[in-house]
Amino acid sequence: MRLLVVEDDPDLNRQLTGALTDAGYVVDRAFDGEEGLFLGDTEPYDAVVLDIGLPKMDGISVLESWRRNGRTMPVLMLTARDRWSDKVQGFDAGADDYVAKPFHLEEVLARLRALLRRSTGHAKSEFECGPVRLDTRNGRVTVNGNPVKLTSHEYRLLAYLMHHNGRVVSRTELVEHLYDQDFDRDSNTIEVFVGRIRRKLGIDIIQTVRGLGYMLAPPDS
Repeated sequence: MRLLVVEDDPDLNRQLTGALTDAGYVVDRAFDGEEGLFLGDTEPYDAVVLDIGLPKMDGISVLESWRRNGRTMPVLMLTARDRWSDKVQGFDAGADDYVAKPFHLEEVLARLRALLRRSTGHAKSEFECGPVRLDTRNGRVTVNGNPVKLTSHEYRLLAYLMHHNGRVVSRTELVEHLYDQDFDRDSNTIEVFVGRIRRKLGIDIIQTVRGLGYMLAPPDS
């Protein structure tokens, strides 16, 4: 899953980006409202962490502009303010959740996992397809209870398909959501990762839909 962090404090931006990257997400960063607005309008993020107190353009204005432009990705707002009116203003602008500074990074991670689950129609942290299970809380993948070790890119690909189980996902969509904006994107690598995942799982739950992309399906379907 691909996320955007818009936070002007360099240290906090780095901490958030590092924690999210360690948790298996692809993360782009912005340090002011104008840059954040542009990235959110032009890139297909699965969720955004957005600070309210930003230079050049405040977070509320950024969010209102995204929503006017039809951008529907979940947004978790950050603020150092503790007034209830700021929270109301954020929610009215289109925020999906709210965290007040100072906060624990684990809380941000948990809230983002919940937002991502809800945005794709899931209620639990653990995803299943046949004997394959993926736990988003700890990044653990098992087959019939046995752990499977995946690389970060393999895990991201499988996790994205798990979140969007039941529909065909194109190679282009996978590329857009698995790599950050600076990565030299090549859709051919998706086929390589799919092949590796199939071998490591020892069971083929990733079906190739010719000319369209991939979708998950239990092995007996």
